[in-house]
Formats: sequence, C-alpha cells, structure tokens
Amino acid sequence: MHEASLAGGILKLVEDAARREAFQRVTVLRLEVGQLAGVELRALKFALEAIAPGTALDGARLEFEEPAGQAWCMACSQTVPLAARGMACTGCGSYQLQPTGGTELRVMDMLVADE
Repeated sequence: MHEASLAGGILKLVEDAARREAFQRVTVLRLEVGQLAGVELRALKFALEAIAPGTALDGARLEFEEPAGQAWCMACSQTVPLAARGMACTGCGSYQLQPTGGTELRVMDMLVADE
C-alpha cells in the first residue's frame, strides 16, 4: 500500500506551505489523481484521514478529480481513451500506446484558514 507514503508526501507539501504562507489549517484539499496513476483512491483517502489529526489537514474536506486515461496510438496516430494500462487501441487494436493523460497525481489547490 504505497498510498500511505503518498499521503505522507502530500501532508509534507501542505505543512511546508502552511509554514511558508503562515496559515493554520486547510479546510478543503483538492487533488488530481489520474485513472492511470496507479493509485487506489479509497486507500489514499483513508491514509490522508488517518494522518490528518493534529496537522494542518485535520478536519479538511478532501476532494478528488480523476482525469480519464488517454493514450497516443503509434500505429494509427490517434489519441484514444485508455481505461487501464495494457489495453489495446480502441481504433486499430494495436498495443503500441503511449499514455498521454490520466497519469497525474498532484495537489491542485487548497482552501486555508488562519484560525
């Protein structure tokens, strides 16, 4: 379950921002987790909620955006939807696909409070 270490990294980003920007807590944390990022969304949410008490994330509402996977097919030169790695091109059936979207994992933004 690498989601626990990912949650720790996200918390570090938030805590660093809190020190740098002088805010006390986050009320809303918005994350982008692509469908091809290899991250189990429920496990990441659980891990973030587990480490949040006593930190700037304590009580924060977590919001997730989950961009769909897409890939460039080298055989037919088309951008195609990709539900999972290892799937064939929906246009020509080729497996020569290069993911171009849905691989992201990033903090998009956060709403903070100075309380």
